[in-house]
Amino acid sequence: MKPSPFIRAYRPADRAAVADVCVSTADEGGDSRALYPDEELMPALFAAPYCHLEPGLAFVLDDGSGRAVGYVVGTGDTAEFVARFRDTWIPRVAHRYPEPATEPGTPSEVMVELLHTPERMILPELGDYPAHLHIDLLPDFQRRGHGRRLMNTFLAALGARGVPAVHLGMVTANTAARAFYDRLGFHVIPVADPGPLTYLGRTTTVDGADDLAGASAVSVPGAPGRP
Repeated sequence: MKPSPFIRAYRPADRAAVADVCVSTADEGGDSRALYPDEELMPALFAAPYCHLEPGLAFVLDDGSGRAVGYVVGTGDTAEFVARFRDTWIPRVAHRYPEPATEPGTPSEVMVELLHTPERMILPELGDYPAHLHIDLLPDFQRRGHGRRLMNTFLAALGARGVPAVHLGMVTANTAARAFYDRLGFHVIPVADPGPLTYLGRTTTVDGADDLAGASAVSVPGAPGRP
């Protein structure tokens, strides 16, 4: 019998699998390798720093064999996270991605510039939504309820910390992602100059029997997984 996927806490051994999920979904939900040939770049911005700096808020979807095929990562305090990103994370990766000396000319150079400007995450319009997140699933595991369960797990963890609300920034052109967030109760947060992004937010309250079931689906090491 094929094992069922289940949600569990991130482990350091998941690093490569989480990076693969990130790379495989970083181009508006699709594979980003053609756009960003360095496969460490996108994880260095959107996955690895959260696993390193906020491991207690990093959860993965395990395919049942020990392989992470999806994840949700984030922070409960964006301003504090940005400070640690600046002081702790950038020094870990600056040797590979030095701060640009000129205007970026390629998509990869744009991402490296973003890496060195974490303060971009702090916007006054997001002040009532102190937490933020990133969530990704490999295509074969999408549209099966796993994204909702990952999200509810993350929301429940934020709620347990007393964090009232969360936001995310998504590429506006990614309409499939927007539909997913709409179904989960996210709403638009107006931002004066959002660029290519749409900012969405919601409270961390998990409502409804299905949502509560998803929020309780975290497995601990050695415990049986849940579908």
